[in-house]
Amino acid sequence: MSNSRQLKFGAMVHGVGHGWGEWRHPDAQADASTHFEWYKGQARLAEDAKFDFVFIADSLHIHEKSSPHYLNRFEPLTILSALAATTSKIGLVATVTVSYTEPYQVARQFSSLDHISGGRAGWNVVTSWLSGTAENFSKAEHPPHAVRYRIAKEHVSTVKGLWDSWEDDAFTRNKQTGEFFDRDKLHALNHRGEFFQVKGPLNIARSKQGQPVLFQAGTSEDGRNFAAEYSDAIFVHAESFEDAQAYYTDLKRRAEAFGRNPDTLSILPGIRPIVGRNAEEVEHRYQQAVELVSIEDAIVALGRPFNDHDFSQYPLDAPFPELGDLGANSQKGGSDRIKQQAREHRLTLRQVALDFSRPRREFVGTPEQVADQIQHWFENGASDGFIINSLLPDGLKYFTELVIPVLQKRGLQRSEYTGTTLREHFGLPFPVNRYTAARASTAPVQTTDRQTQVPA
Repeated sequence: MSNSRQLKFGAMVHGVGHGWGEWRHPDAQADASTHFEWYKGQARLAEDAKFDFVFIADSLHIHEKSSPHYLNRFEPLTILSALAATTSKIGLVATVTVSYTEPYQVARQFSSLDHISGGRAGWNVVTSWLSGTAENFSKAEHPPHAVRYRIAKEHVSTVKGLWDSWEDDAFTRNKQTGEFFDRDKLHALNHRGEFFQVKGPLNIARSKQGQPVLFQAGTSEDGRNFAAEYSDAIFVHAESFEDAQAYYTDLKRRAEAFGRNPDTLSILPGIRPIVGRNAEEVEHRYQQAVELVSIEDAIVALGRPFNDHDFSQYPLDAPFPELGDLGANSQKGGSDRIKQQAREHRLTLRQVALDFSRPRREFVGTPEQVADQIQHWFENGASDGFIINSLLPDGLKYFTELVIPVLQKRGLQRSEYTGTTLREHFGLPFPVNRYTAARASTAPVQTTDRQTQVPA
């Protein structure tokens, strides 16, 4: 069986785990979040399975109740630069906030990673929702939700402008004439906006893929519009197939409204598959994951999308508390969804907390069953691929060794890489430098014996 459209896969490489209890598993490497060999092993598993990318998440604020991985871990661009030397094809995607960085700094760092890796860098653009971050960056207050997205638009536009500082053939390096670069192909940005003033140019050339690939996770109204306008790929947490399908349809529609080809926008739900060779092993592994989540940890985890709100102050078995606008200035999309579900289903705080943290039954099963579910989402307008987040220490190994071969046999997943850059993995066109494009658009028409051409 052969399909022209194929799944896109990313592996969340998350040290000792996304939650609070995974590190306690008997087989877990308790120092994985700061152990380079562990990261190297996960990246190798993903690359051997021909995944499109590995993904390193991040935030810039912790406290004593933060999850174990967030308490002690590598900075994303640093670890990905190291992994660039131990991999050859897989994309390398890092989370970096726009609210607490400068565009010049971000443009330079990602361009450096792009060069080091041979064109495999991707930037997951976030606005940072934890208000405590401001206190780590000499800021009097955390920007409001709407302001953060205004910052994001200007920040990303500025970074993309800096990435075009040098045209692709600017560096002539002519030893005979002594010309190192063509001065006409170096451009200062001279940006002056609401939040940033950046002259440029950037002190590093464009990479093999032109510009890094842009990722985003937008669920609020502002987030969805931003993602649809700027992103090449979107991460989303979907509660169900129906939710994923609705989000998929909405984001594709918004992308088209921004004048984009919606087929170039990849929507990638995050899933936590649990795979077993037979029904007995599936259930055993699922129960292992469930037992790693205590109600105490679940209550702390629930607070995160609400700016680390302390839910321990409420009775566990009383109805989920009325929170008003709490969460609107942090993770608005996620907190709004939790409040809506609690209200619609009349859930207690205990039920909401455990539902938020414990593994679901979606994407749990034998290799064929998990592959069936992945195929169903992919072929029925709910996803263009998935982000794989492992709940058990060997979760990625089980998924790549058991599920991927089934998907490859069905023609849904590549068996070999056909390109070398992340942009090629995603089927994205090479972005023409804006100054090169402007020059071409004003160039005189060239006439040949056979046809009339405008240089491209």
